[in-house]
Amino acid sequence: MLKILLASQNPGKLREMQFILKDLPIQIIAPAEIGIHIQVEETGKTYAENAALKAKAFAKASGLISLGDDSGLEVDALDGKPGLYSARYAPSPNATDADRRAFLLKNLRPHPRPWKARFRATIAIAHPSGEIFFTEGICEGEIIPEERGTGGFGYDPIFYLPDKGRTMAELAEEEKNSLSHRAKALEKAKDFLLKL
Repeated sequence: MLKILLASQNPGKLREMQFILKDLPIQIIAPAEIGIHIQVEETGKTYAENAALKAKAFAKASGLISLGDDSGLEVDALDGKPGLYSARYAPSPNATDADRRAFLLKNLRPHPRPWKARFRATIAIAHPSGEIFFTEGICEGEIIPEERGTGGFGYDPIFYLPDKGRTMAELAEEEKNSLSHRAKALEKAKDFLLKL
């Protein structure tokens, strides 16, 4: 079974990716499992650049094929913000997911609803040789002013899917992992992963 290193310490992402790719003969492993503890500074100007920075750094450090991703929430009323800075979108450097959601809602208050938004994810798969492959996935929805649901992480409790009538955090894990931005990007990567 091919081992692929996840270029992230995020346990939520690890669970999500393992679930989405469970039908492939590959094993997604966490950096801690092989004693790798590196922090990659996200200095890229695009999701693809950040995903590549992470995937290449982990591939180089481990000698394994590594999968990096970068994703963000883009809100039309805020001209696409928080976007690339979604994980760092709050005045405090020690902000929690709840702090970021509260800050986003505060910034949206002056704008009329609906607050159209999308999650965008770019996946980069880096081979230790330097070869790199990219895919992208998008999930359209809108931001709602009250939190709903206990699943997921990040902005999921305020990201509403009109065609489902629920937020991302109200979906069962299996359902979320069939329609999320990351799921769509990983779905596009399956053929490439099978070739590996």
